[in-house]
Amino acid sequence: MTRGKTNGPSNGNGRHKSAHAVTATPVSRNGNAKPILITGGAGFVGSNLAHRLLSNGHRVRLLDNLSRAGVERNLRWLIETHGDLVDIEVPDVRNLSIIKQAVKDASQVFHFAAQVAVTSSLVDPIEDFEINALGTLNLLEAVRAAENPPPLIFTSTNKVYGNLADLKFDKQGSRYAPLDDGIREHGINEHRPLDFHSPYGCSKGAADQYVTDYARTYRIPALVFRMSCIYGPHQYGNEDQGWVAHFVIRSISHKPITIYGDGMQVRDVLFIDDLVDAFLLAQQHMKRLAGNAFNIGGGPSNSISLLELLDLLAEFNGGDVSVRFEDWRAADQRYYVADTSKFSRLTGWEPRVRVHEGVRRLYEWIRTGDDQFSAGPVRVANLPPVNTIAAAKF
Repeated sequence: MTRGKTNGPSNGNGRHKSAHAVTATPVSRNGNAKPILITGGAGFVGSNLAHRLLSNGHRVRLLDNLSRAGVERNLRWLIETHGDLVDIEVPDVRNLSIIKQAVKDASQVFHFAAQVAVTSSLVDPIEDFEINALGTLNLLEAVRAAENPPPLIFTSTNKVYGNLADLKFDKQGSRYAPLDDGIREHGINEHRPLDFHSPYGCSKGAADQYVTDYARTYRIPALVFRMSCIYGPHQYGNEDQGWVAHFVIRSISHKPITIYGDGMQVRDVLFIDDLVDAFLLAQQHMKRLAGNAFNIGGGPSNSISLLELLDLLAEFNGGDVSVRFEDWRAADQRYYVADTSKFSRLTGWEPRVRVHEGVRRLYEWIRTGDDQFSAGPVRVANLPPVNTIAAAKF
């Protein structure tokens, strides 16, 4: 285990503090604060959650396999902002003994570490399975083995519902719209049958089901978030993952954006601060939520097509955005918008940041932070210089 160094505080999101309370930090028998464990903790979602928790005085333990280029900036930000409150470990989620040690004294667990790209799963489905399915099973076994099993939140994906090929659409302006009135008004709910497509969908779907079953069979406090598209500061998106940030980066860099399909695909998008609020509420209400899977996203009021996002970026850019079109990609959904009413009903959560405002915040964060895309190596105590520190989720 290594610790970060101490420097002055800053808020990378430029946002007011959340109205949602963070629970008191549990302490161990020796009186020390018990850490909150985040796997994939240097990634986009993990680092934003860590920042919120650290800002409220919690100790946070980040587990990250250091494999994805770009997120060294997130790790640098957390270390320089929060110093010794950050514990950093560099395991592989496939190593059960190390995972058990990391979980042993944790007060809560957030499991974000994953292989995240459908395209990568098609190239190496065995590695995809080992990281997503076996890695999650290892974490569940570690939680089960703990003297006081810490509550676990696992981030799954809307890909567990497949490509939704049975849904019928018409074209309304620059987007697809479902013909089903209920889906058009509310989105896709959790009653939708699971239908795994692609090795990625299978591995995440298997992990999804293992988490809900361990909650049922072993009575561990655990739940699943089936995630829509998440976006916001500290996201270094690429073509395979983090598409909103990828579009923003390409537009600011005046590089062409590749659209697979016709661009009328619709997704609901959720700003990262709203997702962090949902995580905290889920932990707060874990006793009655455990064993459930929840669709989490921006919902119908925060849906946008690819073409509509291009128009929004052109507005921010003050001119057109360069675009090229390619064939549809395997298992791509024409439409996915989450019905989040189940989680909202049980916790009172609602997204607060609308699409235009959220994309503007992300655009300004990227536009004014060019140095963050060329930062030098990060040095962590007892580790060599790291140029490709990675989290593995979003």
